Amino acid sequence: MKKILILTLAFFVPLINWAQCAMCRTQIKNNVSAGETNVAEGLNNGIMFLFFTPYLVVFAIFFFWYRNSKIKKHVSLNERIKG
Repeated sequence: MKKILILTLAFFVPLINWAQCAMCRTQIKNNVSAGETNVAEGLNNGIMFLFFTPYLVVFAIFFFWYRNSKIKKHVSLNERIKG
């Protein structure tokens, strides 16, 4: 169980990475050279949000599936003990 938890945390711990698409690079460079860093920071945050969303959805599906399978195993073991 500890190995699964550590592996899961390793994939979902936010890393300090800044993503940037090639098409937006020129616009960001122009804004940064003019002294406006808010646009670049907002764009990078938006890209990172869009990047992590599918992983969070997959993790949520796996989590609920795993939890339900544990509950079903526990219920079937209790039925065997009683029956």
